[in-house]
Amino acid sequence: MTKHPHQPEPTSVPAPATSRRPARPRAAGAALAVLTTMTALTAACGAPASARADRPTRPAAASLEGVWRTDGYGTLVTIHGRQLRTYETTAVSCLPGSVSGVRTGPPDAGGRADFAVRDGARITVVPRSGDVARLSIQDNVGHRTLRRVAGLPARCRQHPAKDPRTVFDVFWRTYAENYPFFAAKKTDWAAVRDRYRPRVTPRTTDDELFAILRGMIEPLRDGHTSLSAGPGRVYAGSRPGTTVPTPAFLKQVDAAITAGLGPGVTRQQWADGALSYADLPGRLGYLRITSFHGYTDRADHDSDVAELDRALDAVFTKSRTSGPKALRGLVVDLRLNGGGSDRLGLRVASRLTGRPYLAYRKHARNDPDDARKFTPDQPAQVRPHDGPRYTGPLALLTGPLTISAGETFTQSLLGRTPAPVRIGENTQGVFSDTLDRTLPNGWKFALPNEEFLTADGRTFDGTGIPPTVRTPVFAPEDLASRRDPALTRARALLSADHPEKP
Repeated sequence: MTKHPHQPEPTSVPAPATSRRPARPRAAGAALAVLTTMTALTAACGAPASARADRPTRPAAASLEGVWRTDGYGTLVTIHGRQLRTYETTAVSCLPGSVSGVRTGPPDAGGRADFAVRDGARITVVPRSGDVARLSIQDNVGHRTLRRVAGLPARCRQHPAKDPRTVFDVFWRTYAENYPFFAAKKTDWAAVRDRYRPRVTPRTTDDELFAILRGMIEPLRDGHTSLSAGPGRVYAGSRPGTTVPTPAFLKQVDAAITAGLGPGVTRQQWADGALSYADLPGRLGYLRITSFHGYTDRADHDSDVAELDRALDAVFTKSRTSGPKALRGLVVDLRLNGGGSDRLGLRVASRLTGRPYLAYRKHARNDPDDARKFTPDQPAQVRPHDGPRYTGPLALLTGPLTISAGETFTQSLLGRTPAPVRIGENTQGVFSDTLDRTLPNGWKFALPNEEFLTADGRTFDGTGIPPTVRTPVFAPEDLASRRDPALTRARALLSADHPEKP
């Protein structure tokens, strides 16, 4: 139910890599995360008799007790007493979900209740009427609409079959009902089923089944698709041409950036290096963000917020944001950003504006039979921070390893005034939170089901957000010579009397 940072797949197939997810399981092993920060449920979590479909009970108007279906997201939510549990559903399946929580205290006067899950994450459910409620995830932007249903379908209480054909059917159906980009990817998903399902028999081995499922989604080249079936059977999608950041590659990148900053420049660091800042000659600043997640050993959102604020308070001081010694320009480097929490991205954006504006709008696919239908758009706003803010010229460095929340942060700056000059290459092209799922045999997989839209309704899924000044990003010949042409270009533009306009 959350956005996941990327980690490279340990094979020759290139996959986007990012720095976060080690601390909190947004990445599963060496692939995209297929587990959220919440624990998996057991199968023995059926609803009590009062919630059965044959004899539903109507709770009080403000009560959250009962069974709810999300608008989109293919999920049922049960709330009974202090327990919140989820079920992952399709037209052919209902499996215990990866989210469970315990209410942290009594509901408030309006019926709002907070539920704690593993690693200190929090889910909030607020009743809107007797039959409608809203569910919010602490590190996500927006909410999910819940509608009361009579009870759990009977299949939610049954042990699912684990044979290869059932696994195939649940996998195919989950994509069929939730994936929004088949048309953009020029993929006939029904034809994919017709091609691959005859290959699945009761005697299909795990290796064979993994190869079949991987073969179905690999042509999508989508960095938010993944499949994890145990050691040696892990796949994470990526856009063609994406570089896998090896330790040697990352060492070369750091050397090139250090050379690009110039002699004698030192960087302050926070969050174990995920956040760093340097003052440059000519009253320029350099802020590098490699993750929007996992800033502390506690690996919870509140700790991430506290560490991010500590760094931003140290960077955006009164002297750097106003007065005769204020910055004349700021470089924000996202070229190795693996993503994380969209809320943390908006928190950084709030330090870069003096006026509120629309960051983006978000919606999720919600019709199992029609990929063109979505939930109502939910706007996300950038609101100025109540404290020192930098509102001057901004250069944003991006590339194909700018992924997920790194991209939604980039998108949140498109409406900024003055608009940032975007230097480098297209971002990876994956914006949605991942829909994390478990197959009947226990395998994990993930897929996107949302779109992030600009004010005029465009999305950058697949292609990524393009630069306004195209410059090679970490080309082998540049790294070998310790050159950073994108950083050099950004410094030149910001130092000019009239920086190049987007």
